[in-house]
Order: sequence, then structure tokens, then C-alpha cells
Amino acid sequence: MMNMMNMMKQAQNIQKKLVEAQEELANTNVEASSGNGSVQVICDGKGIFKSIKLSAEAINSENPSSVSAEDIEMLEDLISAAIKTATEKSKSVLETKMKSVTGGVNIPGLM
Repeated sequence: MMNMMNMMKQAQNIQKKLVEAQEELANTNVEASSGNGSVQVICDGKGIFKSIKLSAEAINSENPSSVSAEDIEMLEDLISAAIKTATEKSKSVLETKMKSVTGGVNIPGLM
């Protein structure tokens, strides 16, 4: 009986650590850039897209001064919206697939 109680306690500790790790990952930002920094993307530690920043050179390398701040902001917003929508759709597909595999049982830490 004592072994079963120890196993239950260990399982609770592992679950608590998983929740803490997920919270920590959600609060961690990861940055990546390309084109000598002309495109920068930020995701959280769970891989969720947060933002994109574009330089004028990324939009018009021949004449970056012709690109307005409003054009850059609009393009950033359009790209961000598309990425966020794609991310939400992929998460929905993942959840549907995992429910079919687990028979609808929610397994903490699986998704």
C-alpha cells in the first residue's frame, strides 16, 4: 500500500512540474532573424507565434526610403494574422487527432 501512495505522490509531483514547465515556456520569448536582421520573428517557448518585425529593406531593398512606416505595419499585421490563423487551425487539427487517439480522455501534459 505504501508503494502505491509513493507512486501517487510522485505522479502528482511530476504533474505539478509539467504545469510549471509549461507556464515557464509560455513566458519565454525566442527570437530569430533572417536577411541580416531585416526580418525578425518572436515565438514563445511553446512555439506559439507572437510577432514579426520587418525593415524597409526587407520590403524594398532597392529603395528602402520609399517604404512608409504604415506600409511596414500593415504588412506585419497581415503576416501576423495569417500565421496566427494557421497556428490556431493546426492546433485544432492536433486536438481532434489526439482526441481520436485517446478516446476523448484528456491526458495532462500531452497537448
